[in-house]
Amino acid sequence: MIIITYTSFSLKKIVLTYFFAFPLFYFFSYTNYNLENKNDYTTSKKIDRTAEKMRSFVIDISKFAKELNPKFSIIPQNGLELCFNELEVSNGMHKEYLSSIDGIGIESLFYSNEDSNTEEKLTALNLLKETKKILVSDYTKSKKTAELSIRKNQKKGFTSFPREKENYDYSIVPDNINNENDTNINFLSQTCNFLYLINYSNFESKEAVLNKLKNTNYDLLLIDLFFDKTSFTKQEIESLKIKKNGGKRLVISYINIGAAEKFRYYWKPKWRIGFPSWLKKNYEGYEDEFWVKFWKKSWQKIIFEDKDSYVQKIVEAGFDGAYLDNVECYYFLEFD
Repeated sequence: MIIITYTSFSLKKIVLTYFFAFPLFYFFSYTNYNLENKNDYTTSKKIDRTAEKMRSFVIDISKFAKELNPKFSIIPQNGLELCFNELEVSNGMHKEYLSSIDGIGIESLFYSNEDSNTEEKLTALNLLKETKKILVSDYTKSKKTAELSIRKNQKKGFTSFPREKENYDYSIVPDNINNENDTNINFLSQTCNFLYLINYSNFESKEAVLNKLKNTNYDLLLIDLFFDKTSFTKQEIESLKIKKNGGKRLVISYINIGAAEKFRYYWKPKWRIGFPSWLKKNYEGYEDEFWVKFWKKSWQKIIFEDKDSYVQKIVEAGFDGAYLDNVECYYFLEFD
């Protein structure tokens, strides 16, 4: 009898405790769940909105450049998801964005120093490669992986520039060229190889850079417009459009549209994060670069829109196109 009474009391206590405690537990759990989902939803919507702003930015850059030179090529680096509606491959291609670009640059597809989401990228690239030239710059660290990178990219129909450990910052002109040829390259789609050289720290002068590049057989030279804040002239760029073996080639200029760089001609000594207001935050790993609110008109006017803009300088220097870096920056910013 005592056991039954004790058991009944215990069950009653448990039941009462459950009915009083569970609603509180449910309330706090439900509230926390909703807050987390709300935050995720809000973040997702911010990313969607800002991705659309980047699309518009690239489209406007393309329109501006192609009005000056209809044959001018626009090649955004990374940001593959921008090619698709609502940033999802399953939602189909974003026609206006794709019609504004001529190729796509991808860093670290098969080889990198971190997880590169290769399978997801390949799913997108396999759809895009039918109409857009794919330029891949793998960070291979060794000659063995460089050779593997070349083979993997060839198999997929991509054009490859593998860079080894000593060339992490794109500062070396490799002697070996994959798929070397003497074909005249008149269009981006015809390129079988390319050089990615945007750091001139290994060169003493602009003339040294020019002499080195003239004596190569790369189909495409992806280089920086400036050597120590001095831009290459139209005559100098034209001299680079002939390979050593006599074939024609393309010359494309690098431009960073998602981050401001302290070493550029447009930088003012008093600038700092928050001044101008579009200087948003530090770019981790690059002490001289800062993420920008790229949708702000004052930044966009630096990049394009007027006769003193960066893109205007690239076109006037005779380049065949522009390689737009950091188009994916919208994802890394905390937006207003």
